[in-house]
This record gives sequence, C-alpha cells and structure tokens, in this order.
Amino acid sequence: MKCPYCGNPKTKVIDSRSADEGTAIRRRRHCGGCGSRFTTFERREKAAMVIVKRDDTREPFDREKLATGLHKACSKREVPEAVIERAVDEIEEKVMKRQENEMPASELGDMVMERLRNIDEIAYLRFASVYKRFDDVSEFQKELGELMPGQEDRKE
Repeated sequence: MKCPYCGNPKTKVIDSRSADEGTAIRRRRHCGGCGSRFTTFERREKAAMVIVKRDDTREPFDREKLATGLHKACSKREVPEAVIERAVDEIEEKVMKRQENEMPASELGDMVMERLRNIDEIAYLRFASVYKRFDDVSEFQKELGELMPGQEDRKE
C-alpha cells in the first residue's frame, strides 16, 4: 500500500481489527519513508448485480437510485434519515446475498414496498402509485383497502 503523503510503496501494518460489523478490516499503517501513519479499510468486492426491467432492458444495481426512490417516497414525511438509510442497507444486503447475478426489477420493487409499508403508510402509497402504475382511482382505493383492513367499511 502506497503512503498517501509521500508515495512510498513500503508501508507496514501496525494494527488490524474488524470494522463495520465484521464486513471490513481496518488497518493502521506506518510509512517507513516519511513516518506518517494512516488508516486503510479492506472490504469484500461486491458482485455486480444486474436489474432486469419490465421492458427487458438491463442495468446495474445502483444503491444511489434505490436511496433516491426511498427519499422521494418519504419526502415531507417525518421519517428520520437513519431509518431510510437502514432500509437501503437492508435491501442492498438482501440483493447482494442472492446467488444469481440478475434480478427482476419487480422483485426489487417488492422489497422496497415491504420496507416502506413498515416505515410510513403514506410513503408506501406514494411508492405503490408509481411502482404499480395505477390506471384509475379504484386501483388506488383497493391498495389503500389492503393497507388498512377493516377500514374500507367505515362510514364517516
């Protein structure tokens, strides 16, 4: 590992420990050339997951696109950033644990809906309205009825 300060290729590891709940190794290094100390992280390389969209086009899994979709669904709702990030982490972990290297977009969408249903009902409905491509209000009402069983019979 080259020293980031002087570029010396001869550095020595002085300490190693587990980081990020065992998903990475944190190493403290010492440069013999300039005497600087610095930290490096070693992580497993993530396998490339390809998302197969409805029109059969393929694109690489993009964590940022996933996070953007969740943020849009939760916009103007009182959903803490940490909750959204945890959901993104959980979905990404589940996607990366798959044995196949391709995944239908519908399956990814279902994972997002499952998380949003537990986070915020309005965010869930926002996402569902785009993801499920409701053709009319009756389809939206049906989804709302499934979200709130027993509520569709109530008269105000």
